[in-house]
Amino acid sequence: MNKLLAMGLLACAIAAPTHAEVSAEQAQHLKSDLTPFGAQKAANADGSIPAWTGGLTTATPGDVPGGRRGDPFKDEKPLFSIAAKDIDKYAGQLSDGTKALLKKYPEYRLDVYPTHRTAAAPQWVYDNTFANATRARMVDGVPTGAYGGIPFPIPQSAEEVIWNHVLRWRGMRFQHFNNWYQILADGRAVMVTDGEINEQLPYYDQNGNAEEFAKDGKPFWQVAIRNIGPPLRAGEALLAHEYLDQNKTQTWVYLKGQRRVRKLPNACCDTPTPAAAGVMTFDEMYTWTGRLDRFNWKLVGKQEMFIPYNTNRLLQPTKDEQVLAGHTLNPDHARWEKHRVWVVEASLRDGQRHQAPKSRYYCDEDTWICTLADRWDANGQLWRTLWSMTIVVPELPGTAIATFGYNDLLAGTAFVAQLHNTKDKQYVLKQGGNDLVFSPDGLAGNSVR
Repeated sequence: MNKLLAMGLLACAIAAPTHAEVSAEQAQHLKSDLTPFGAQKAANADGSIPAWTGGLTTATPGDVPGGRRGDPFKDEKPLFSIAAKDIDKYAGQLSDGTKALLKKYPEYRLDVYPTHRTAAAPQWVYDNTFANATRARMVDGVPTGAYGGIPFPIPQSAEEVIWNHVLRWRGMRFQHFNNWYQILADGRAVMVTDGEINEQLPYYDQNGNAEEFAKDGKPFWQVAIRNIGPPLRAGEALLAHEYLDQNKTQTWVYLKGQRRVRKLPNACCDTPTPAAAGVMTFDEMYTWTGRLDRFNWKLVGKQEMFIPYNTNRLLQPTKDEQVLAGHTLNPDHARWEKHRVWVVEASLRDGQRHQAPKSRYYCDEDTWICTLADRWDANGQLWRTLWSMTIVVPELPGTAIATFGYNDLLAGTAFVAQLHNTKDKQYVLKQGGNDLVFSPDGLAGNSVR
């Protein structure tokens, strides 16, 4: 166990409602043995995880600005594959949910490729992250003093790791077009959304600062989803404003039958979200998006694991059915790599309710994206395994979640969100924005009536 991790676990053991920022001396690790985002810079013992040398910032052949994306590792072959028969050999580097999937679907496998530490960000994001290390703190569960970078690059609690995922770097404004599918128990895929999604993160406005952001009381994230199809849902729309103080979070829906915008009364936690036709819950989006205060959080530590990573390969087929293989994504188009992850557990607090009273999250040390998660039901059964496929966006530079979803290990169903394969525009960076898009009035104006 390294010194920084030991300090973090000690802090968890004595956690209080207010978690202090780290010292200036500790923050200097971000300019020496840690990456600017707080990951271990060095390679692992056997070199299977290489050292971080700055990430991937060069253009990828096949990338079309504003259009389809290429794969920077398209010529690589898997090092090996992991199937059900290999679980015992790799058990310590697989999540419980991944092992359960391999056992449940014998045709499923993980193709493991060479590890590339592609995580990168602009220098101004690194500078803000360094400043956050000594100015950001948790006060009653709310990050305070953080702006424009990873809030807690040297985390001292499990909550800080999860907030690093929530406030991960993925650009300030962007747009994407994609299809969402419900996977039935017999493996059939039913499209529930053909959507246009616009997102912006005022938290990452390069022209802002921590003081103005706190004073203005802006949401850190705004997302507007408009359903182009299928016909039954065409014209529906959803708008969300996410705040650091989650009591202020607001969500609206446009009901085309009524031709009106309505505010949702309980847009959080295990409530089904209209964005996924009520199949996923609000806090399952992008592996985790939700309130932290219903759970007690525990920082388990760091672990080397196989996780989905650098999955631009998944964007290359031009038909959705090429990447949907019954109950899972087609292994031919997925990519798994070995990376170090922070392991975080959540257990339901006394007096609270949730469909999943226990969960475990696996969050990449380089990007802070929680790429995998497992959820247990009230009977203690492993219920759902969640996953997010990350892609490299070198012109950002950075890493983004492309496709995400879950597998219900008890019902045999699944959900796949944000398949970009049929789209001419896959992840479009925006230099400017129209704030009307992220307003309730704009929600109605841009929807079908």
